[in-house]
Formats: sequence, C-alpha cells, structure tokens
Amino acid sequence: MDNAVLKRLKNAGLLSEQVPDMGFVSTGSYALNKIISGDFTKGIPVGMITQFHGEASTAKTVFATHILKEAQAKDYYTMLVDSENAYNPEFATHLGIDPKKLIYSTPETLEECFQVIEDTILAIRETDKDTPIVVAYDSIAVSPSKVEYEAENYEGNNMQGAIRAKSTGACLRKINPLMRKHKVALVIINQIRNKVGVMYGSPDTMAAGGKSLEYYLGVNLKCISNKTSDLIKNEHKNVIGIQGKVRNTKNKCSIPFRECEFELMWDEGLNPYAGILKQLEAEALVSRSGAWYTVEGTEKKFQSKEFQDLLLDHQEEGFEPLRKFFGL
Repeated sequence: MDNAVLKRLKNAGLLSEQVPDMGFVSTGSYALNKIISGDFTKGIPVGMITQFHGEASTAKTVFATHILKEAQAKDYYTMLVDSENAYNPEFATHLGIDPKKLIYSTPETLEECFQVIEDTILAIRETDKDTPIVVAYDSIAVSPSKVEYEAENYEGNNMQGAIRAKSTGACLRKINPLMRKHKVALVIINQIRNKVGVMYGSPDTMAAGGKSLEYYLGVNLKCISNKTSDLIKNEHKNVIGIQGKVRNTKNKCSIPFRECEFELMWDEGLNPYAGILKQLEAEALVSRSGAWYTVEGTEKKFQSKEFQDLLLDHQEEGFEPLRKFFGL
C-alpha cells in the first residue's frame, strides 16, 4: 500500500503492523492460566478487561490479589480501586503484595472509580510510555452511581438499576480505548444476584454492569464454590480453605467455555498446581488408567496425590517433559 495514503489517515494503519500480543499476567494458578490464554505460564491479557464474578467467598478478590502480585514481580505498575473498603492489607502482604508498590484508591461512586483509573493511567504515561499497568477494581457491584449516591434518602426506585447500567456503559465506552493504547490490564470483580420468581433456567444475573459490561470484556470468568462440600478441613475438622471451579464464559484470546479447578488455603493463598492434572490429561500430556497416571512418551507412572511433589523434585526422572510447560 502507498505510504502516502497511510499518512493521510488518522487512527489507521496496516493490520500487519499491529501487536497482537501485548503480554500476559499470571493468575497464580497454572490451570487457570491455561484456560484463559492457552498457556500454563501466561494468564490474563494486557490490553483487555477481565472479569471475575461469582457469589460471596468464591476467591474472586484472591485471584485479583495474585494477579497484582504477579504484576509487581514483573515490575509493572499496579493499582487497586477498593470500592468495598474491605481490602485486608495484612492478608494481601501475606500473599506477596508489596504495599509500597500498590496504588490504592477508595472512590465513592461508579463514575469516580472509572475516573480515578483513567487519571492514574494518564499520569503514569506522562513519564513512562511503555511499562504495562495492571488495575484491579473490587468491586463494581457495590459502587453506587452518582445519582444513587446523591439521593437525599434511602428509598430506591425501579429505575436505579437501569440508571446504573447506563452509567456503566458510558464509563466503559470511555475507558475501553485506553486499554490497548496504554498497555493496561483491567480486572473487574463482580457479584452474582438471583432473579426473583425464575422457575426454569438459571436465576443468576450480574449484580452490576448490565449487558454492556459483558460486551466490553476480553475474558469473563465465573468462580464457583459450594459452601459445604467444597470446604477444606484439617484433621481437627477446622476449615482451612476452599476449593472450587472457574468457568470461562467468554474469551477473546483463546478458546472459551472451558473450566478448571482451584484450591485456596487461608494461610498460603492459591495452590498454583491445583487442577493441572485434568488440563494435562485434556492436552494428552498424561494418560490415566484408573487411579494411575502415565507421562506420555515415558513409562513414568504416578497417582494424583503424588503429582505435585514429584513434579517439583528435579531429582525425579520422567517429569522433564511436563516441567518445561511450567518453567520449572
């Protein structure tokens, strides 16, 4: 194509000159990285919006915290927009967050949350044009619209949800173009509500954002954990963690509609190796016969309870083909 034509065009160029991969940030879970990016060591995409949604106590905030931790390990800029005013600095530090490298803000309204995100991005880009920025917004579900916040009383009306959804759409239309332009990964935490009177199909609905949020997402992840059967207990029957699944319901950077298992221990955070055996089996990297697994291309056999220790023991032969997938 004639370069003279391109010079006359504004906001246009050749597709071949675009950067399809702006980088990824690990979630702290190899299995989740795999179902998001197609690679065990990548994770959420820079340049897109990723949402974690689910019921209470399904590890949504923990996933966001691990993403911020992994971003700090890469020397990326990190920011937390805490509209819930419930973030635990001690727990975050225990999981590996450096509070001296985390920009922290507690805006009061939905519009202010998006405004502070935009202002922070532009302020960083005044001095640093290239280093990726990772922002976690926890959570959009509890942020009132400006109209709700400025109301004189606590009486709701039937239009509040529509007004909030409309405000979210306007904010997303403005913030979305900044993602790729400024190398930003935005992680939004959302909650699930139940529709009243639903007899057939799922009663689940997003607590905030309306339909517009789903359209702007690059990756949409649903966190699922049963409050009874998925509790992890020690020998004294004290609850020490939870397990569950993450279901990928939208994905613009890899194959959608896949799911993986996760395991969260209160004193350690996410187990990075939870759920990877099923992913390895799906990729035909291991095969299973009853309770025994075999590493493909070798005669190495093992059981699931042994896998993590054998994988991390570099003296153990037969696992070399697998270790390369995790950078071990």
